[in-house]
Amino acid sequence: MAKDGKAGKAGKSGGKAAGKKDRRKGVTTPAPALRAPLRELLRLPVGKPVDLSSYGASSILPGAPADKSAGVAATAASAPALAGLQERLYAASTAGDRRRLLLVLQGMDTSGKGGTVKHVIGFLNPSGCRIRAFKAPTEEERGHPFLWRVNRALPSAGEIGIFDRSHYEDVLIARVRDLAPLAEIERRYEEINRFETSLVDDGVTVVKVFLHLSYEEQRARLLERLDNPDKHWKFDPGDIEDRALWPAYQRAYEIALERCATDGAPWYVVPADRKWYRNWAIGTLLREHLEELDPRYPKADFDVAECRRTLLAS
Repeated sequence: MAKDGKAGKAGKSGGKAAGKKDRRKGVTTPAPALRAPLRELLRLPVGKPVDLSSYGASSILPGAPADKSAGVAATAASAPALAGLQERLYAASTAGDRRRLLLVLQGMDTSGKGGTVKHVIGFLNPSGCRIRAFKAPTEEERGHPFLWRVNRALPSAGEIGIFDRSHYEDVLIARVRDLAPLAEIERRYEEINRFETSLVDDGVTVVKVFLHLSYEEQRARLLERLDNPDKHWKFDPGDIEDRALWPAYQRAYEIALERCATDGAPWYVVPADRKWYRNWAIGTLLREHLEELDPRYPKADFDVAECRRTLLAS
């Protein structure tokens, strides 16, 4: 994935080449396709140092939707496929299939965790989703190991779970704010890896997404909240204080992404400065993982023809 000044800039100007009108009246050139599945293009390599400054927060991959209108349309067009795959996943669970999917959303304040839930997860049947937003631990939660509250929020067979923040807060804010001894935080990385490996072994597809937001874009979004009285409820003065700790948070993320990127539970870095691109990317990642699972509707365990005859005679 190229930095902002490369792929991101090309997405604004050169992006017109995707799906643009031909000089001949009524002829439209097809939009280019991604050169590989998105999960391969956005996936962090395992076991390598992470430098977030080398990833563009507004980059657009070649072959991806090139502008907002194309991105919104592509995201909406994927909704029927997502909903159908979700239904198949849930239907398969009624016949004993234990597979499920967990989407973990991490990122700085205003990076779009809640927006993703609204604009992407909103396409799904809510009865088949389990959504949990992790805030500061309650008094009860502080009395347990840090993974206790996470275990209680995991999706059941056939469900899609969504974490708005997650167990990674215990190696992110805990590291930046010195909320735990460094030795304890170091231990948590390994505990997280063991935990996620156990989830994968139990049939959970773990999709971890880091929403990569730029410092400048966060300022713009925070100002938007301050300038709109209808959004004051979303603003926390502590967000300004956290901006002073931006380098420390970026470093904490780099360490967590490096230490906890595994083959079974990889991390994906999604550029988050463009909301429409973020939504398209996460929707595509979800669809690709569900397609890979390829859940099937279970076969009837009753005589369909006999039931039909009985019903017609009633």
